[in-house]
Amino acid sequence: MTKLRRLYSNPTLEFYTPDYSTTLELPFIDGIPGPVFPGLADNFVGVKIDIVNELIKNKEATIYAKVKDNSMKNMGVYNGDLLIIDRSLEPENDKTALCYIDGKFTAKRVKIEQNVIWLITENDDFEPIKVTQDNEFIIWGILIASIKKI
Repeated sequence: MTKLRRLYSNPTLEFYTPDYSTTLELPFIDGIPGPVFPGLADNFVGVKIDIVNELIKNKEATIYAKVKDNSMKNMGVYNGDLLIIDRSLEPENDKTALCYIDGKFTAKRVKIEQNVIWLITENDDFEPIKVTQDNEFIIWGILIASIKKI
């Protein structure tokens, strides 16, 4: 697998550009039954999916970010996870977004209440951030997947 090319880093996220020069086709089982018996996967030989095409719909607008904190642990995103972010998607209420606020990048759930935007962490140790007119604020993209090593 080709190493990702790092674009930018800050205290909470490292950004990478995707590499589309190769494909990664893996055997695919649609729904894992339990219990799994030896030889079950043999029934699915030849059925494969390409992970890149499965996860990334807009190649030109997709970036990766490696998480460097635990501010989103309540949604299952932890330090070291790789986020896939689509910059072509429009922000919506309750979607998790890659945000740029006051010179720093952060991934937070966007909460829109009347004319107020809140950036909600998914960790009770962090306070929500109220976005005001005084903030330099841009939503860069929407989180579409998180990949973790287990």
